[in-house]
Amino acid sequence: MDLNTQIETQNQQVFLPILEEKKIELVIKREDLIHPFVSGNKFRKLKYNLEEAKKLKKKSLLTFGGAFSNHIVATAVAGKLAGFKTFGIIRGDELGKNLKATLEENATLREAHENGMKLQFISREMYRQKSSFGFIEKMKNKWGDFYLIPEGGSNCLAVKGCQEILTQEDQDFNYICCAVGTGGTIAGLINSAEKHQKIIGFPALKGNFLSEEIKKYTIQSNKWSLEKSYHFGGYAKYNDDLVSFINSFKEETDILLDPVYTGKMLFGILDLIKKDAFPEGSKIIAIHTGGIQGIKGFNQKLEKKNSQIINVL
Repeated sequence: MDLNTQIETQNQQVFLPILEEKKIELVIKREDLIHPFVSGNKFRKLKYNLEEAKKLKKKSLLTFGGAFSNHIVATAVAGKLAGFKTFGIIRGDELGKNLKATLEENATLREAHENGMKLQFISREMYRQKSSFGFIEKMKNKWGDFYLIPEGGSNCLAVKGCQEILTQEDQDFNYICCAVGTGGTIAGLINSAEKHQKIIGFPALKGNFLSEEIKKYTIQSNKWSLEKSYHFGGYAKYNDDLVSFINSFKEETDILLDPVYTGKMLFGILDLIKKDAFPEGSKIIAIHTGGIQGIKGFNQKLEKKNSQIINVL
């Protein structure tokens, strides 16, 4: 995988009875197919950050994330491919008490570890201070000089990478939809979209802080909005309806969605279509930002609760 490559991903049209009934075209941009672990927006966000790290002659990368973070495993894999050492600061010091057991149970952290990432587990209280100067200096004293990538990967260079998601063939769409975590992906889409296009974000987190985060990285624009009704309780929260939806969508379209981001986004898009939120004849493109690797760990949690799991086959 060459991070310097200009990658254009395929668009796959979705055919469902509700779309035919409402006379709406829905297409999925398959960013999830870029790479098994550095897929979707993770490739886009890391591309220019790794390029910058090389320019600065850094030998290692340090970043942050939770126990099932797509960003952590993507940084580990991309870092290894690009020749960097990687360090992951993980939220939850209890996970470090028995590393062997944690890695056996957690496919995300195991993959990061197997790709050479050194993991440091810290308390949630300390994690909240991760952006402070004092904390970063402590990490430098421990791990040496490194290139710092923020949690979720969003910064100006990440936004620059996400501006490359849309291509010339996407100019005919009226609406561009994406899931929103830290705001970098939607910011890139806002900056690169055509004037006639509206961008709709589907936050995976509760709270009203996202709008200000997005505005930091975007030119002044009123062509975007956030649909805040489809977070299912907050980050990584879910219910049986969401799992059932992901399974039925896979069965009908052969496209697998993840439960943290894209599953919620597509649930929201189709619910809004049912409610006639989009005019007849609308053309919608939804960005599949990957995250499929996290399903394995998600299913482990579902199995422990004797709940329906996500069908990956």
